[in-house]
Amino acid sequence: MAADASRLPTLLAPRLQLRWMDGRDLEDLYAVYSDPEVVRYWSHTAWPHRDEAKIYLEAIENGFQEGHLYQWGIALRGDNRVVGTTTLYAIDHSQGRAEIGFALARAHWGHRYAAEALTVLFKHAFGEIGLRRIEADVDPRNHASLHTLEALGFRREGYLRQRWQVAGEVQDSILMGLLASDWQQRC
Repeated sequence: MAADASRLPTLLAPRLQLRWMDGRDLEDLYAVYSDPEVVRYWSHTAWPHRDEAKIYLEAIENGFQEGHLYQWGIALRGDNRVVGTTTLYAIDHSQGRAEIGFALARAHWGHRYAAEALTVLFKHAFGEIGLRRIEADVDPRNHASLHTLEALGFRREGYLRQRWQVAGEVQDSILMGLLASDWQQRC
């Protein structure tokens, strides 16, 4: 099958598929990002209205067309429903770097789906896309994300105090990085 330049390729993992999202995924996107527990450590609050999913999906499509944001829906293989997302954003092709983001619906926590999705994403990012560096900005209280990223080879590179203010709460950030050369040594 020929690649479709108007959308992201589907990436297959043992239990998951990372795929392009469209209007059929609006309810699933809303379910993920409207949960205050899912976005507890994000730089924005939970979505209060369903129409935010449509606005978000439009931003994903625009970011892809502009070449600076690649966001896949995470779906269980055999079930095409989106249970989360994984994102390369702030992509700088000339510098070979991007930032990573990921979220899973709370019902799917604890199954190592994030690690599985990120593994296939990093293979694609360091391979086909040709990145040499991926960065993460993680709230230091988000132990699950820190553990997942460190298990995949990310290193802590910096600590930014009072980086974000979300819903009146000031949050710090741990900056992390993964180099293509480090990733390739692991594989």
